[in-house]
Amino acid sequence: MTTPEAFATAPRVLVVDDDPALCQLLSDYLGANGLLVRAVGDGVAMRQALAAWRPDAIVMDLMLPGEDGLSLTRSLKAQSDVPVLMLSARGEEMDRVIGLEVGADDYLPKPFGPRELLARLRALLRRPHGVPEADGGAEGQAMAAARTSFGPFRLDIAGHRLLRDGQEVALTGAEYELLAAFVEHPGRVLSRDLLIDMLKGYDRDPFDRSIDSRVTRLRRKIETDPASPRYIRTVRGEGYLFNPNGDRG
Repeated sequence: MTTPEAFATAPRVLVVDDDPALCQLLSDYLGANGLLVRAVGDGVAMRQALAAWRPDAIVMDLMLPGEDGLSLTRSLKAQSDVPVLMLSARGEEMDRVIGLEVGADDYLPKPFGPRELLARLRALLRRPHGVPEADGGAEGQAMAAARTSFGPFRLDIAGHRLLRDGQEVALTGAEYELLAAFVEHPGRVLSRDLLIDMLKGYDRDPFDRSIDSRVTRLRRKIETDPASPRYIRTVRGEGYLFNPNGDRG
Protein backbone atom coordinates (compact mmCIF):
# COMPACT_ATOMS: atom_id res chain seq x y z
CA MET A 1 0.00 0.00 0.00
CA THR A 2 1.32 3.45 -0.90
CA THR A 3 1.96 5.58 2.19
CA PRO A 4 0.92 9.28 2.32
CA GLU A 5 4.62 10.21 2.39
CA ALA A 6 5.38 8.18 -0.74
CA PHE A 7 2.30 9.56 -2.48
CA ALA A 8 3.42 13.12 -1.72
CA THR A 9 6.83 12.54 -3.32
CA ALA A 10 5.61 10.39 -6.24
CA PRO A 11 6.64 11.55 -9.73
CA ARG A 12 3.85 13.60 -11.30
CA VAL A 13 2.63 12.84 -14.81
CA LEU A 14 0.19 14.92 -16.85
CA VAL A 15 -1.66 12.97 -19.56
CA VAL A 16 -3.03 15.09 -22.43
CA ASP A 17 -5.39 12.97 -24.55
CA ASP A 18 -8.97 13.43 -25.73
CA ASP A 19 -9.83 9.73 -25.29
CA PRO A 20 -11.49 9.45 -21.83
CA ALA A 21 -11.12 5.67 -21.75
CA LEU A 22 -7.38 5.87 -22.41
CA CYS A 23 -6.98 8.62 -19.82
CA GLN A 24 -8.72 6.47 -17.24
CA LEU A 25 -6.65 3.41 -18.14
CA LEU A 26 -3.38 5.34 -17.84
CA SER A 27 -4.47 7.05 -14.63
CA ASP A 28 -5.29 3.70 -13.05
CA TYR A 29 -2.25 1.81 -14.34
CA LEU A 30 0.37 4.50 -13.74
CA GLY A 31 -1.17 5.33 -10.37
CA ALA A 32 -0.97 1.68 -9.34
CA ASN A 33 2.72 1.78 -10.23
CA GLY A 34 3.67 4.70 -8.02
CA LEU A 35 3.00 7.74 -10.23
CA LEU A 36 0.70 10.65 -9.46
CA VAL A 37 -1.40 11.25 -12.58
CA ARG A 38 -3.67 14.01 -13.84
CA ALA A 39 -5.42 13.76 -17.20
CA VAL A 40 -6.85 16.50 -19.44
CA GLY A 41 -8.42 16.43 -22.90
CA ASP A 42 -6.98 19.41 -24.78
CA GLY A 43 -4.43 22.23 -24.82
CA VAL A 44 -6.64 24.71 -22.95
CA ALA A 45 -7.09 22.29 -20.05
CA MET A 46 -3.37 21.44 -20.20
CA ARG A 47 -2.37 25.08 -19.71
CA GLN A 48 -4.85 25.44 -16.85
CA ALA A 49 -3.37 22.37 -15.17
CA LEU A 50 0.20 23.61 -15.66
CA ALA A 51 -0.67 26.95 -14.07
CA ALA A 52 -1.45 25.18 -10.80
CA TRP A 53 0.55 21.94 -10.96
CA ARG A 54 4.10 21.18 -12.12
CA PRO A 55 4.42 17.69 -13.64
CA ASP A 56 7.67 15.76 -13.86
CA ALA A 57 6.66 14.38 -17.28
CA ILE A 58 3.89 14.85 -19.84
CA VAL A 59 2.24 12.20 -22.02
CA MET A 60 1.03 14.14 -25.08
CA ASP A 61 -1.31 12.88 -27.80
CA LEU A 62 -0.43 14.14 -31.28
CA MET A 63 -4.02 14.50 -32.51
CA LEU A 64 -5.99 16.76 -30.15
CA PRO A 65 -9.05 18.99 -30.61
CA GLY A 66 -8.01 22.59 -31.18
CA GLU A 67 -4.25 23.03 -30.87
CA ASP A 68 -2.47 19.77 -31.75
CA GLY A 69 0.24 18.00 -29.80
CA LEU A 70 3.07 19.24 -32.01
CA SER A 71 2.17 22.89 -31.45
CA LEU A 72 1.65 22.34 -27.72
CA THR A 73 4.99 20.58 -27.38
CA ARG A 74 6.81 23.31 -29.28
CA SER A 75 5.43 26.08 -27.05
CA LEU A 76 5.96 23.99 -23.93
CA LYS A 77 9.61 23.30 -24.73
CA ALA A 78 10.24 27.02 -25.29
CA GLN A 79 9.49 27.55 -21.60
CA SER A 80 10.34 24.30 -19.81
CA ASP A 81 12.51 21.19 -19.94
CA VAL A 82 9.76 18.90 -18.67
CA PRO A 83 10.11 15.65 -20.66
CA VAL A 84 7.35 14.90 -23.18
CA LEU A 85 6.36 11.43 -24.35
CA MET A 86 4.32 11.85 -27.53
CA LEU A 87 1.55 9.42 -28.51
CA SER A 88 -0.03 9.01 -31.93
CA ALA A 89 -2.24 6.57 -33.76
CA ARG A 90 -0.28 7.59 -36.85
CA GLY A 91 2.92 5.59 -36.48
CA GLU A 92 4.59 6.81 -39.65
CA GLU A 93 8.29 7.61 -39.58
CA MET A 94 7.80 11.26 -40.53
CA ASP A 95 5.42 11.83 -37.61
CA ARG A 96 8.14 10.62 -35.27
CA VAL A 97 10.72 12.86 -36.93
CA ILE A 98 8.53 15.95 -36.63
CA GLY A 99 7.65 15.11 -33.04
CA LEU A 100 11.31 14.80 -32.08
CA GLU A 101 12.25 17.95 -33.96
CA VAL A 102 9.72 20.09 -32.06
CA GLY A 103 11.15 18.82 -28.78
CA ALA A 104 9.41 15.57 -27.80
CA ASP A 105 11.74 13.39 -25.75
CA ASP A 106 10.24 10.09 -26.86
CA TYR A 107 7.53 8.81 -29.20
CA LEU A 108 5.17 5.86 -28.81
CA PRO A 109 2.72 4.84 -31.57
CA LYS A 110 -0.77 3.64 -30.70
CA PRO A 111 -1.79 1.01 -29.91
CA PHE A 112 0.77 0.40 -27.18
CA GLY A 113 1.06 -1.67 -24.02
CA PRO A 114 0.80 0.19 -20.69
CA ARG A 115 3.93 -1.60 -19.48
CA GLU A 116 5.97 -0.17 -22.35
CA LEU A 117 4.65 3.32 -21.70
CA LEU A 118 5.51 2.97 -18.00
CA ALA A 119 9.05 1.82 -18.86
CA ARG A 120 9.57 4.76 -21.22
CA LEU A 121 8.21 7.22 -18.66
CA ARG A 122 10.52 5.88 -15.98
CA ALA A 123 13.48 6.29 -18.36
CA LEU A 124 12.47 9.91 -19.01
CA LEU A 125 12.01 10.60 -15.31
CA ARG A 126 15.57 9.43 -14.61
CA ARG A 127 16.97 12.14 -16.90
CA PRO A 128 17.99 15.48 -15.39
CA HIS A 129 15.68 18.29 -16.42
CA GLY A 130 13.88 21.35 -15.18
CA VAL A 131 15.99 24.36 -16.21
CA PRO A 132 15.49 25.69 -19.73
CA GLU A 133 18.56 26.44 -21.81
CA ALA A 134 17.29 29.97 -22.32
CA ASP A 135 17.95 30.66 -18.60
CA GLY A 136 21.12 32.71 -18.52
CA GLY A 137 21.86 31.87 -14.86
CA ALA A 138 24.73 29.70 -13.69
CA GLU A 139 22.43 26.76 -12.92
CA GLY A 140 20.90 26.89 -16.39
CA GLN A 141 24.34 27.04 -18.02
CA ALA A 142 25.59 24.13 -15.92
CA MET A 143 22.63 21.95 -16.87
CA ALA A 144 22.96 22.90 -20.53
CA ALA A 145 26.63 21.84 -20.39
CA ALA A 146 25.68 18.56 -18.72
CA ARG A 147 23.21 17.77 -21.49
CA THR A 148 25.92 18.15 -24.15
CA SER A 149 28.75 16.41 -22.26
CA PHE A 150 29.74 12.75 -22.22
CA GLY A 151 32.92 11.25 -20.81
CA PRO A 152 35.79 13.67 -21.54
CA PHE A 153 33.84 15.22 -24.42
CA ARG A 154 31.63 18.29 -24.74
CA LEU A 155 29.62 19.20 -27.81
CA ASP A 156 29.89 22.96 -28.40
CA ILE A 157 26.53 23.66 -30.06
CA ALA A 158 27.22 27.35 -30.71
CA GLY A 159 30.62 26.67 -32.25
CA HIS A 160 29.62 23.48 -34.09
CA ARG A 161 32.60 21.59 -32.71
CA LEU A 162 33.51 18.75 -30.37
CA LEU A 163 35.94 19.29 -27.49
CA ARG A 164 37.88 16.63 -25.60
CA ASP A 165 39.25 17.95 -22.31
CA GLY A 166 39.05 21.42 -23.84
CA GLN A 167 40.86 20.50 -27.06
CA GLU A 168 38.99 20.43 -30.35
CA VAL A 169 38.44 17.07 -32.05
CA ALA A 170 38.45 17.35 -35.85
CA LEU A 171 35.04 16.38 -37.23
CA THR A 172 33.59 16.77 -40.70
CA GLY A 173 30.27 18.60 -40.98
CA ALA A 174 28.49 15.30 -41.57
CA GLU A 175 30.11 13.72 -38.50
CA TYR A 176 29.18 16.69 -36.33
CA GLU A 177 25.52 16.59 -37.44
CA LEU A 178 25.31 12.88 -36.74
CA LEU A 179 26.86 13.25 -33.29
CA ALA A 180 24.53 16.16 -32.50
CA ALA A 181 21.53 13.97 -33.40
CA PHE A 182 22.75 11.30 -30.97
CA VAL A 183 23.51 13.76 -28.17
CA GLU A 184 20.06 15.34 -28.47
CA HIS A 185 18.36 11.93 -28.10
CA PRO A 186 20.30 9.97 -25.44
CA GLY A 187 19.18 6.51 -24.47
CA ARG A 188 16.90 6.13 -27.48
CA VAL A 189 17.30 3.70 -30.37
CA LEU A 190 17.46 5.69 -33.62
CA SER A 191 16.88 3.72 -36.80
CA ARG A 192 18.96 4.39 -39.92
CA ASP A 193 15.88 5.79 -41.69
CA LEU A 194 15.15 8.14 -38.80
CA LEU A 195 18.76 9.36 -38.72
CA ILE A 196 18.67 10.03 -42.46
CA ASP A 197 15.47 12.05 -42.05
CA MET A 198 16.91 13.97 -39.11
CA LEU A 199 20.02 15.01 -41.04
CA LYS A 200 18.51 17.81 -43.10
CA GLY A 201 19.63 18.23 -46.69
CA TYR A 202 20.71 14.61 -46.95
CA ASP A 203 19.71 12.86 -50.20
CA ARG A 204 18.07 9.58 -49.35
CA ASP A 205 18.74 6.36 -51.19
CA PRO A 206 16.80 3.22 -50.17
CA PHE A 207 20.00 1.17 -50.30
CA ASP A 208 22.18 3.86 -48.70
CA ARG A 209 24.49 2.55 -45.97
CA SER A 210 26.49 5.73 -45.50
CA ILE A 211 24.96 6.25 -42.04
CA ASP A 212 26.88 3.12 -41.03
CA SER A 213 30.04 4.59 -42.55
CA ARG A 214 29.55 7.84 -40.65
CA VAL A 215 29.04 5.95 -37.41
CA THR A 216 32.23 3.97 -38.05
CA ARG A 217 34.23 7.16 -38.65
CA LEU A 218 32.72 8.85 -35.61
CA ARG A 219 33.51 5.90 -33.37
CA ARG A 220 37.16 6.11 -34.38
CA LYS A 221 37.23 9.64 -32.99
CA ILE A 222 35.33 9.20 -29.71
CA GLU A 223 35.64 5.55 -28.69
CA THR A 224 38.63 4.12 -26.85
CA ASP A 225 37.97 0.83 -28.64
CA PRO A 226 35.87 1.41 -31.78
CA ALA A 227 35.35 -2.35 -32.15
CA SER A 228 33.69 -2.42 -28.71
CA PRO A 229 31.95 0.97 -28.51
CA ARG A 230 30.68 2.40 -25.25
CA TYR A 231 28.99 5.59 -26.45
CA ILE A 232 27.41 4.70 -29.81
CA ARG A 233 26.04 1.18 -29.58
CA THR A 234 24.58 -0.93 -32.35
CA VAL A 235 21.14 -2.38 -31.58
CA ARG A 236 20.92 -5.30 -33.97
CA GLY A 237 18.07 -5.03 -36.45
CA GLU A 238 16.95 -1.63 -35.09
CA GLY A 239 19.66 1.02 -35.37
CA TYR A 240 21.94 2.85 -32.96
CA LEU A 241 21.69 4.02 -29.35
CA PHE A 242 23.75 6.81 -27.79
CA ASN A 243 24.77 6.11 -24.19
CA PRO A 244 26.34 9.26 -22.70
CA ASN A 245 27.43 7.41 -19.55
CA GLY A 246 29.73 5.18 -21.56
CA ASP A 247 29.00 2.16 -19.37
CA ARG A 248 28.31 -1.41 -20.42
CA GLY A 249 24.98 -1.75 -18.63
